[in-house]
Amino acid sequence: MADYAAMAIEGSRISVVVFSKNYASSRWCLDELVKIIECRQKIHQVVLPIFYDTDPSEVRKQTGSYAKAFDEHEEHFKEEMEKVNRWREALAQAGNLSGWGLNNEANGYEAELIKTVVNDVACKLGNKTLHVAKHPVGISCRVQGVISLLRGARNNVGIVGIHGIAGIGKTTIAKAVFNNLYSRFEGSSFLSDVKEISDKPNGLVELQERLLHDILKPNIWKISNVYEGMNLIEERFHRKNVLVVLDDVDKREQVEALMGERCWFGDGSKIIVVTKNKHLLTEMEVDGMYHAMELDPYQSLQLFSLHAFRETRPAKDYEELSEKVVDYYKGLPLALKILGSHLSIRDKAGWKIDIAHWQNIPHDDIQAKLRVSFDALDVDSSEIFLDIACFFVRKDKDYVADIVGERYGCHPEVSFRALIGRSLIAINNSLWMHDIVREMGREIIRQRSRNNPGNCSRIVLPKDAHIVLSKEMGTEAVEGLALDIQGSFSTKSFTKMKHLQLLQITGAVHLVGSYSLLPRELIWLYWPKCPLKSLPSDFHLSELVMLDMQGSKVQKLWKGTKRCKNLLSISELPSSVLLLRINDCTSIERVSAQPQHERMLSLCVAGCRNLIEIQGMEFAGNNESYFYLGDCNNLSENSKMSLIQSNGAKLFPMSVKVSFDRNSTKHSWIKRVPLIELEELLQGVEELELNVERLESSLIRELPKLKIIMLKNHRKIFCYR
Repeated sequence: MADYAAMAIEGSRISVVVFSKNYASSRWCLDELVKIIECRQKIHQVVLPIFYDTDPSEVRKQTGSYAKAFDEHEEHFKEEMEKVNRWREALAQAGNLSGWGLNNEANGYEAELIKTVVNDVACKLGNKTLHVAKHPVGISCRVQGVISLLRGARNNVGIVGIHGIAGIGKTTIAKAVFNNLYSRFEGSSFLSDVKEISDKPNGLVELQERLLHDILKPNIWKISNVYEGMNLIEERFHRKNVLVVLDDVDKREQVEALMGERCWFGDGSKIIVVTKNKHLLTEMEVDGMYHAMELDPYQSLQLFSLHAFRETRPAKDYEELSEKVVDYYKGLPLALKILGSHLSIRDKAGWKIDIAHWQNIPHDDIQAKLRVSFDALDVDSSEIFLDIACFFVRKDKDYVADIVGERYGCHPEVSFRALIGRSLIAINNSLWMHDIVREMGREIIRQRSRNNPGNCSRIVLPKDAHIVLSKEMGTEAVEGLALDIQGSFSTKSFTKMKHLQLLQITGAVHLVGSYSLLPRELIWLYWPKCPLKSLPSDFHLSELVMLDMQGSKVQKLWKGTKRCKNLLSISELPSSVLLLRINDCTSIERVSAQPQHERMLSLCVAGCRNLIEIQGMEFAGNNESYFYLGDCNNLSENSKMSLIQSNGAKLFPMSVKVSFDRNSTKHSWIKRVPLIELEELLQGVEELELNVERLESSLIRELPKLKIIMLKNHRKIFCYR
């Protein structure tokens, strides 16, 4: 084959091959066909066969006149059978392609066939390029990321998903990928707004008709129902090499109606699914997922500046304000575009006013776009999302799970997965949420209350909290309250907030009056730097699940003993605490102290049957320290030993009172504790390992069942009676 012919084929977007009865007799035609098939495989050139007075099976299997031609080729090219085999393989592949037949398409009329072919080729050559973005900043590397996933697809029909938060640029990326690839396929279709259209009556049918029309022009398709459309798509596309993009998909039924199974499409076809729901892509078993991420700070500033100033950098007097916007919206292209365009016609004073407003209330257009993901959540997941947005961003995952699990009576992991799938949160031990998503959640709460802070389910803004407490505007609607304010407030302000469950006090708040007026349903108390030496005895905490008072001045959590039947964890116990008494808190599992904690004098956890872990406790060495562990049967050995080996237990003399399960007959783990004032607690003990070298005989007489004692110097004492 001449070089100019090879170059012409390589430079073409479409090759039309006319198979006649005598086609196989020409080695020039066969060489060109090999090159055409090679271009189809390497650069996705579109190949359209015309079967003129011959059948596709004759071409595919080399029968009839094709068989006769190959008999002659094999005789003539005995020494070049490799070439003959390449011709056969090219014919086999071409015979499998979707094309036209003189009798099938035009009832034997050549003029009709020519007209059909010309119209179809003209449609395929027509400009399908989509508008991507006015300023496509940072798009090229994202496009290459998706294309590399498509190339790496192991299946004959590759399926790749693009997922991410609303406004992150998923559709923009998909459009740019489509523009880059569509000319390499026999047909292509970009179906936008799949969710919105499918929600309309007969919406899925409309999408099916669009898909068929895009790829099989110029026919006008009329489909009566979804199932008919599914059959048509499979029937017409199963031999076609196509590119299909399904944009903004949110349900499995949409995917099933439009692409069903991989076998619906010809080998080499590529499908791109764009969604906010990562779990949908997992269910589909896609070949790869591209997570659309935020723009980096440089790209963010560039995109914002292009919309605000028509330049790649901000105007000199606006640099600080521009960086403030970019820093707050952290690489979200939609927000940067909307706000840049809005501010482009505002003066500097207007910029300052708008930026201050947006830090509390997102721009309406951004809010509407982001809310789509929230509206798709189930009830529990949506409420947990609002709790996280108001109180738990950057908090430990397990810490939050304990609280919301008790609050909603659900398995938090299920909701966490739903929120991750919708790109509303991310989890890496702690919970992360984009600032603009957090503000969207808080704005949803404000809108529900019709701008009356006393009716908000969760009160977060300091000005709202101040109004509610100072004017006693709280209602039964309030479930969560953040007090990042200063001043003295009457506990009467809480009287009507009967359903308050989440209380966060981070400001210099002084509550005046009886704590019995505070709600009885409180399950989370977060009060770092609490100025009180102990929590008031009339503070009802029977429903408490999590107590977090890191850095406070508390020395005793409360006077007397509290029965907190739901308390699961005490987190970051303040270093000022001298006494921790949580007897009979039967649900508590963990108690942890701050790393610098070294003043704990006494610990009372008797009756805490589910207590597993005590971390970070250090006991001061003096004659008043003691700890009670009665009925703590699930306490880990590591926790027991860490208590015994703490500083206090190493200093002697020291009075250490240990309350044990009286049914136990052996207590080898107290070997480092001096046995003083324990007689009445050890009546059932048969074996003891002690941290003393000598033992008074009077002590043995007080322990009637004692048989063996191991002393510090490894001496054994056998007790005979």
